[in-house]
Amino acid sequence: MTCASKPSGPDKSTRRKPAVASMIDVAEHGRVLVVDDDPRIRRTLEVNLRARGYRAELAATGEQALQAAARNHPDVVILDLSLPSMDGLDVVRGLRGWTTVPIVVLSGHDTEAAKVKALDLGADDYITKPFGMDELFARLRAVGRRAVIPEGDPVITTPDFTIDFAAKQVTRDGQPVRLTPRQWHIVEVLVRNAGRLVTHGQLLREVWGPSYGTETNYLRVYMTQIRSRLEPEPSRPRYFITEPGLGYRYQQPELAKGKDVRVEDPEPRQGIRAAE
Repeated sequence: MTCASKPSGPDKSTRRKPAVASMIDVAEHGRVLVVDDDPRIRRTLEVNLRARGYRAELAATGEQALQAAARNHPDVVILDLSLPSMDGLDVVRGLRGWTTVPIVVLSGHDTEAAKVKALDLGADDYITKPFGMDELFARLRAVGRRAVIPEGDPVITTPDFTIDFAAKQVTRDGQPVRLTPRQWHIVEVLVRNAGRLVTHGQLLREVWGPSYGTETNYLRVYMTQIRSRLEPEPSRPRYFITEPGLGYRYQQPELAKGKDVRVEDPEPRQGIRAAE
């Protein structure tokens, strides 16, 4: 198959501006673009999406996916990485050139390197085949609720603490929680990307600077400190979730309830100091 030229996105006059006052909501008739070269998977996902109130659009190739995204502006993209002619990673690159649409990758590649590469290129989540429908739709709801902090009311309230972005303040039981500037910055990055997996490299570069990217031991130290201040049970976090080998995710409270999660070592490794 000859690779068609990649569309760079819709014309500027028709390009949608990203929402700034509300969260993305892909449920209740949201548009989902399914990209997979296996017709059985496309059909299965189409049936399940429509049964749950979504509108599904199907694409079998990367070229079709980019054209459909530019034409119809989906609310979320479900993307297989193993595509004919154009690799799924190229689709991620093409989409990220002009849109912030949430991308959930479905792939038979379960290596850590494959996951990190897709996430670093701009995918929002990664699910390994075979997968369960309940897990897939939980991930769709999570990326669909990725937070865009409202301009007029920059306050996030959970059952256990409240975050005031304007004041750069966290309170718990009505009392201020002391966070160092770096601890606050980590909390802010994760919460502003609620439901989205933030890789180690992304978080390090955002908080420490562009020359960082592999110092995951720094993150281990700071996440332990943050959980000790904000989580009701630091050893079983409900909010600040570890994705082993990949990064961290701020979990919406309604999704976090009752979830058994894995945490890193509660103590920093020897020789690592949490410099503020």
